[in-house]
Amino acid sequence: MACIGLTIPVVVATAIAFDLPLVLGLEPKELGLLVLTFVVSTPTLGSGRTHMMQGAVLLVVFAAFFFLAVVP
Repeated sequence: MACIGLTIPVVVATAIAFDLPLVLGLEPKELGLLVLTFVVSTPTLGSGRTHMMQGAVLLVVFAAFFFLAVVP
């Protein structure tokens, strides 16, 4: 987790600093689910408290990602 948490920001900063293209390697539907995950996670991380409903919503997003990965 620490390796990913440190590597991705350095790669993004390098791409911005040297004006290089940055490719995430995600299809549009996967990118949409990633953005949805960030949007759903924002209230949880902002408040500092978690509720069962927020976890359930994230599990539904994961189930949708898994379904779309198996059944294109």
